[in-house]
Amino acid sequence: MVDKIERARILWRSRRGLLELDLFLIPFADHCYSKLSASDRAAYRQMLLVDDVDLIDWLKRVSEPETLEFKRVVEQIIHHAETHSTET
Repeated sequence: MVDKIERARILWRSRRGLLELDLFLIPFADHCYSKLSASDRAAYRQMLLVDDVDLIDWLKRVSEPETLEFKRVVEQIIHHAETHSTET
């Protein structure tokens, strides 16, 4: 269960200042974070500590994360972006 404070923190930390990342991370955090398993939520929080260049490379499939946990979350973010790209 995700409380309001954790949700607000995750939404704030998902704002990267790089539009390309914001377009992936903010909608995902807003719509999906609270539905993730506890392990995937932990992986997402850890991913937010990764350098923006690495994150955008993962999300654009230029490279892959080294850990399975990150790979699983990255695929969920990409899937969400692809299936909800027309939402405003």
